[in-house]
Amino acid sequence: MSILNKAAAPNEENDGTSSSNNSNNDGGRRPGGRPVKPAGKQSAGASGVEKRRSLGLGSFVLLALGAFVFLFPFYYMFIGSLQTSPDTSVAGAFPNPANITGENYANINNSINLLKGLVNSGIFTGGVIFFTVVFGLLVGYALAQMHFRGKGLVFGMMLLVQMIPFQLLLIPLYVMIVRDYGLADTYLGMILPFAINSTAVFVFRQYFMQLPSTLFEAARIDGASELRILWQIAIPLVKPAIVTAVLLTFIGPWNEFLWPFLVTKDQSIQPLAVSLANYISNISATASNPFGAILAGACVLAAPAVALFIFFQRQFISTNIGSSVKG
Repeated sequence: MSILNKAAAPNEENDGTSSSNNSNNDGGRRPGGRPVKPAGKQSAGASGVEKRRSLGLGSFVLLALGAFVFLFPFYYMFIGSLQTSPDTSVAGAFPNPANITGENYANINNSINLLKGLVNSGIFTGGVIFFTVVFGLLVGYALAQMHFRGKGLVFGMMLLVQMIPFQLLLIPLYVMIVRDYGLADTYLGMILPFAINSTAVFVFRQYFMQLPSTLFEAARIDGASELRILWQIAIPLVKPAIVTAVLLTFIGPWNEFLWPFLVTKDQSIQPLAVSLANYISNISATASNPFGAILAGACVLAAPAVALFIFFQRQFISTNIGSSVKG
């Protein structure tokens, strides 16, 4: 039977195993049908409950303090974006309801078009994530499951790239992309320097190395190409790594300012972070409430990132825990 057509076989084996296990476990049940819990497990459970009770108050206080420290800047930013007149003191965190308004959002939207900036940031970030996942899967699979001369050198060079600050590459990248390729004021010009992420390659390589090599060897014996093995066998098994790569990659290009600022002069394609910087340096001085308008723009910029983390919080925590326990 081909390795690519064995999707249902494990389930049949598991059914047989579970039936045999159930027959073996019937001897450990009471006449009423309730299973007998071993004394060791009961004592371990009791000790776990006692530890949680003893650490409950201290853990709660520490978590509450950490949550307050983390969430207070977001709260202050949101409250400041709704104030009619700016109040930078501590009392500004608890404003008078009469000082609350939504005009700051309308004012900054009239100046820089928040929706267009969000769309540009989405295109830029989506392109970076797409290329990061595609090239990360291809390179990570090659480094983990394929054998070729110089594989160790390639992996070492990839680790070396992580030690080079991006700022050192700005001038050669600008000359190559803007002058040689003519990609100024284009989405592709913004995306190309971030298309390959060595961190994502490393993450995918580590996940692929955890998979048994017999799966890939059996598929090669069946005549499957490397791309088919990657698409039908490897990728379905590393979906947690894909979620991790997407979440870790998103925040970088979404908040990126320096490179889009250098390669874009046309305001119609500038991401929201660049538009906000231009507003602060050129237009905010003439605004009636520049403090509130800037905070309103910052709230709009931060909202998608916060929403993405809240939506994928369960997957993000599970993938981090799973990757931390891999040997």
